[in-house]
Amino acid sequence: MPDNRDRAESRAVGNAAAVKSGPAEGVRSVMRWIMTSFYMLAGIGHLTLTDTFLEIVPDWVPFPREVVLFTGFCEILGAIALAIPRLRRLSGIMLALYAICVFPANIKHAIDGIQLPHMPDSWWYHGPRLLFQPVLVWWALFCAGVVDWPLKTKPKPR
Repeated sequence: MPDNRDRAESRAVGNAAAVKSGPAEGVRSVMRWIMTSFYMLAGIGHLTLTDTFLEIVPDWVPFPREVVLFTGFCEILGAIALAIPRLRRLSGIMLALYAICVFPANIKHAIDGIQLPHMPDSWWYHGPRLLFQPVLVWWALFCAGVVDWPLKTKPKPR
């Protein structure tokens, strides 16, 4: 006779199979690896080019150097966690929140016209970048399996 632990494991396996099936999973997987790579590189950038990123930190942020270093660690840890199935959902939520939190730095970068090495300095760059921020929030949630839109399929009748 199966005990509660066996039933819980059975449900967990069934839920994992449900998450990994459907048309969205292939797209979700590719997007997850792109986001993982992006945040890993961004995190390394924040840790190695700290002084460069300090220029776009809004004046009201306390301890700007520590915040830039902290964001680098958050990006790297978020990227690693996104690749680990058990941590993926939490990572997606945290990376989405992270993208919201750094938005003021993106606004300052654009409005103050701060020139950073190897980055464009025109509204042809800043406009789309600012408009893309909500997409980045959605992307983190989608590739972590938190949301399914727009590829949600109707559940099959049992």
